[in-house]
Amino acid sequence: MGKPTGFKEILRELPKDRSPKERLSDWNEFHEHMPEKKLQEQGARCMDCGIPFCHSGTLLAGMAQGCPINNLIPEWNDLVYRGLWREALDRLHKTNNFPEFTGRVCPAPCEGSCVLGISEPAVTIKNIEASIIDKGFDEGWVKAQAPKKRTGKKVAVVGSGPAGLSAAAQLNRAGHSVTVFERADRIGGLLMYGIPNPKLDKKIVQRRVDLLTEEGVQFVTNTEVGKNYPADKLLKEFDATALCGGATKPRDLPAEGRNLKGIHFAMEFLHANTKSLLDNGGRTTSGELISAKGLDVIVIGGGDTGTDCVGTSMRHGCKSLIQLEILPKPPFERASDNPWPQWPKVYKMDYGQEEAAAVFGEDPRQYLVTVKRFVGDDMGRLKAIEIVRIEWQKDEQGRFIPKQIPGTEKLLPAQLALLAMGFLGPEEAVLKALNVEQDERSNAKAEHGKFETNIEGIFAAGDMRRGQSLVVWAINEGRGCARAIDQYLMGQSDLPS
Repeated sequence: MGKPTGFKEILRELPKDRSPKERLSDWNEFHEHMPEKKLQEQGARCMDCGIPFCHSGTLLAGMAQGCPINNLIPEWNDLVYRGLWREALDRLHKTNNFPEFTGRVCPAPCEGSCVLGISEPAVTIKNIEASIIDKGFDEGWVKAQAPKKRTGKKVAVVGSGPAGLSAAAQLNRAGHSVTVFERADRIGGLLMYGIPNPKLDKKIVQRRVDLLTEEGVQFVTNTEVGKNYPADKLLKEFDATALCGGATKPRDLPAEGRNLKGIHFAMEFLHANTKSLLDNGGRTTSGELISAKGLDVIVIGGGDTGTDCVGTSMRHGCKSLIQLEILPKPPFERASDNPWPQWPKVYKMDYGQEEAAAVFGEDPRQYLVTVKRFVGDDMGRLKAIEIVRIEWQKDEQGRFIPKQIPGTEKLLPAQLALLAMGFLGPEEAVLKALNVEQDERSNAKAEHGKFETNIEGIFAAGDMRRGQSLVVWAINEGRGCARAIDQYLMGQSDLPS
């Protein structure tokens, strides 16, 4: 590396986020930028570790260990340290179609597997990644690159989330004519409507969609294959199809009172909020969204989607906010059963919890609790939620299951409940219409690396194939699926997997 002793001399630094109370007044991104000199110093911390686990991209104990798209992290860290930003951008684009997305929303399993992280704070990989691509756009280095030659083959991509967009980008690069079908009114899937603007500005998403359009990708919105677009037309009009519709079937909570007004799935809440924001020039209009203004809000679920519900509710001006988590509170340091290079399951406050704590004085999360029942008023509206503490016990098969602790019930005021407990699998209309075989979890059945389903010419990738996962895994799958389709159509492929 350029500075062999950099990791000994330079401390880890991150750019400061805008203060929680300040950012609650708008819907702008909360990330601040770090000066170029500081970024170069952070790049110098990347040590010549010999075996860079950061870009290994494997699963360890069911979790990502290293970067799933095998980003060439030590290479572009060294180039940033040397001030060779254009070369760093070229290295970054070799493996990642959309670093402006992953550099903002990825939880950075690469940092969790950084060799330096064994004994010192890890290299600030994610921040450097975002800075490289942002500088690339600022300097005008990122330009549309349409293929010089077309193959005459037509490929359909169903779904325009990160898997669909990366598949489309790669297939178009190979010279195929690509049409992307999206049921929403805007392109981007999860990136557009599932992640709030403060975490990923929609201008960033649209900028990349515009580039893909300029490169020749055709986008068709307000079109749901299997409903208002006959699925069999895919077989008739296209030489191959990539199913990238995501895992959008939400996990429900069948507790007493579930049918009361004021209980919503998280994505209903987040989608309506972002659509209102985009339709009204950066302002939300209460008549077009599920508003948390002036309400006691309870978010059920402690993952990223739950955090997004917290941040959005805080911007609406909720009266109070509690986030329920069925799992125990994570330790402040790695537990003995969570060794490096696994993703560190440690306590942290994300942006939503920081904002709630700034207003209400404490982390809004309550751990080891579950909902016992929803309580309504005489008008059939939610007015409270009864919760109960739980403990995890092994059942007869040795599986850990939650057991309610009698006598620990508590009634919490609530006029809005947001269910953010994850997703069960894909919506099945298109799979059923095409007779695509599904696995035991209801996902499209297709082997990773091959991606082809039981129907010839029909491939599947992303959350629709693997189940709910990270944006970076969706990009991995979209790229791999594109290679498999290219090989199916042409007999060979030069696309990277």
